[in-house]
Amino acid sequence: MKKFKLTVIIVNWNTRQLVLDCLDSIYSNYINNDWNIVVVDNNSQDNSADAFEKEYPNIEVIRNKDNIGFAAANNQILKRDDSDFYLLLNSDTYVIGDVLQKSLDYIQSNENYGVMGCRVLNSDKSVQYTCSKFPTLKSKMEQVFQFSKLFGGKYKSDELMTDWHRDSEREVDVVTGCYLLIRNTVIQQVGILDEDFFFFGEETDWCYRIKKSGWKIQFSPVGEIVHYGSFSAQKLSYKRDLMLSGAIVRFFLKNRTKTEAVLVYAVMFCFNVSRALVWIIKYGLNRKLFYKQRASLFLNCVLRYHKAWPTNKKGW
Repeated sequence: MKKFKLTVIIVNWNTRQLVLDCLDSIYSNYINNDWNIVVVDNNSQDNSADAFEKEYPNIEVIRNKDNIGFAAANNQILKRDDSDFYLLLNSDTYVIGDVLQKSLDYIQSNENYGVMGCRVLNSDKSVQYTCSKFPTLKSKMEQVFQFSKLFGGKYKSDELMTDWHRDSEREVDVVTGCYLLIRNTVIQQVGILDEDFFFFGEETDWCYRIKKSGWKIQFSPVGEIVHYGSFSAQKLSYKRDLMLSGAIVRFFLKNRTKTEAVLVYAVMFCFNVSRALVWIIKYGLNRKLFYKQRASLFLNCVLRYHKAWPTNKKGW
């Protein structure tokens, strides 16, 4: 038997108040004696770690000297092999009611469930389309070029399954990393997160390996959390688009054919160039110097970023 039944991992990068709110929601609703709460701080500059230790002395706070990324930060805890289950919980979330306990009960109800996710809401309480299908070349082309709008619904590739309102349980391909509950048995079999995915895409690759190993990845509306969404990523500005593109390309390089990887690379290059042009047109005209320089920097980053093959995981 492991030391803990559940370990909750929260990775923080300059989101102090959001993490404090998240921790408050966990402790206000339910906490078990054999649960472990760990916050991994990726060298935040807002005195986050001090605040966490002061307000919640019973939790464990890991202080990293650098921003090592989402995957590597989680892996620091996943490597320990000291818990029956691990929950990846984003820093910009808060849990509602006893969703953690209900999630544990649910995943334990079927020994074939390797990973599960719950219902996720936006801040206005509308449904967030977490969980998805694995990305394909078709789905990425549709997202970038909007074929369904140009040529009709038959070209639509609904990777996010937007016709499903997350009101029923279903086996899925990918559970989003904002709330991902996983068995330690699965981790011991398929390994930890791939740290080559610095930010974005790590849970997609993980779920791909997990499903390939025969485990079920399950969604169930046993409870709800609120996910504000990408607060750390927003601090990256235009770099967010570039890092997301890199993660998509890396997934195809690793899990699809080389031809598909080359084609999706071209698709994402077109996406980033178009975004750069929008920045130049929209902001360069309105606020001449500041935004024009910013848009030009974005375009330069696009060109520099796409020189590398495969994409650089940490080059920002």
